[in-house]
Amino acid sequence: MQGRTYTADAEPGDEVTVAGWVHETRDLGGIAFLILRDATGRIQVKFEKDEMDDDLVETGLDAHRESVLSVTGEVAEEPRAPTGVEVVPAAVEVLAPADPELPLDPSGKVDAELPTRLDNRTLDLRKEEVKAVFEIRAEILRATRETFRDLDCTEINTPKIVATGTEGGTELFPITYFGREAFMNQSPQLFKQLMAGSGLERVFEIGPIFRAEEHNTPRHLNEATSIDFEGAFCDHTEAMDAAEAVAKGAYEAVEENCAEQLEALGLDEEFEAPEGEFPRLSYEDALDRVNAEGDLDAHLVWGDDLSTEAEHVLGQSVGEHYFITDWPSEIKPFYIKDHDDDEELSTGFDMMHPRMELVSGGQREHRHDRLIAGFEQQGLDPEEFEYYTKMFKYGMPPHAGWGMGAERLVMTVLGLENIREAVLFPRDRQRLSP
Repeated sequence: MQGRTYTADAEPGDEVTVAGWVHETRDLGGIAFLILRDATGRIQVKFEKDEMDDDLVETGLDAHRESVLSVTGEVAEEPRAPTGVEVVPAAVEVLAPADPELPLDPSGKVDAELPTRLDNRTLDLRKEEVKAVFEIRAEILRATRETFRDLDCTEINTPKIVATGTEGGTELFPITYFGREAFMNQSPQLFKQLMAGSGLERVFEIGPIFRAEEHNTPRHLNEATSIDFEGAFCDHTEAMDAAEAVAKGAYEAVEENCAEQLEALGLDEEFEAPEGEFPRLSYEDALDRVNAEGDLDAHLVWGDDLSTEAEHVLGQSVGEHYFITDWPSEIKPFYIKDHDDDEELSTGFDMMHPRMELVSGGQREHRHDRLIAGFEQQGLDPEEFEYYTKMFKYGMPPHAGWGMGAERLVMTVLGLENIREAVLFPRDRQRLSP
């Protein structure tokens, strides 16, 4: 809108045109006030009825909440106004009227259930605290890219429509692709490994992944954003260093650059970026700790995965971000390399927040014959993955990497209760629209 001034930039004495949404109106008889809201904040518009044209007053005060208005006038200092200034209007135009009955209250005075909020996400995002979540999410992703560049990584984009799945077909969404069966990709895993074997060496990707899991929990999605790293000539310990750097970089960027958003969420006084190195517990140590400190339904034994309950016990015990390393080979994917001195142990690792898993990764099996054997052990036909496996005949270096859930990162950084709060338009078992 040409000539428009954002409300945060309006200074006393300026002649401005501000535009935004009607946040509220207050009619005190001979004088009335309209609060106009835009992306930068709110500004008061003052109507002195006896000194103004009736049509101008009526246009401004008859507009329903959330109607879009343009107001032209002079900015005056007013210490009693919410931002210390107000606009005395010379012209008011209704750019888009709003229905008087709204499905939720963007002012936040009346709470709405999460399903109602998600059904009306555009209105929901007009609430200061909801907008703050997505401004912080954007800052986290910006900081993540910066950290990767500091690690000499190149950003890549891999296909989301594939002929075969990374981990088999049980969690794949099938689609029809010009008369052939194809799938939405579960992970960029195989493609990013190929890029680690190219001249790029160190790569990262931030993009969507799709998993046809039957979960219906506050921390699972069927379409999510994955933050992925893969590095040639890296082992699992260096990959863990990179994951830790990304997590710390996200917190530090939010702490440094998102003071207003943290205040809107009520987190400004308690928010702290993690300090020191994340502890690294072996899988065996984790089992011992859970069994010693947790009152679980069943005693955990070697080869068990960690349940949500076990993760909760361990997270409370550790009390900070941490890694679980040296997982049993039998419960990690076939492409995770085993330790050279003990084939019962994999180089796989998970990076955990006290509430949940954030990262899964490890060093990859780069030897062609062992990779083929892994496919066969997994019950997958290596020939279906020839585009991937044949490259391991042409000089594939040792490499390691991981995938991190972006929504889980945002969720844990901000202490959100439901992962859907960290997604504009979430996709789960029930929700396909909007």
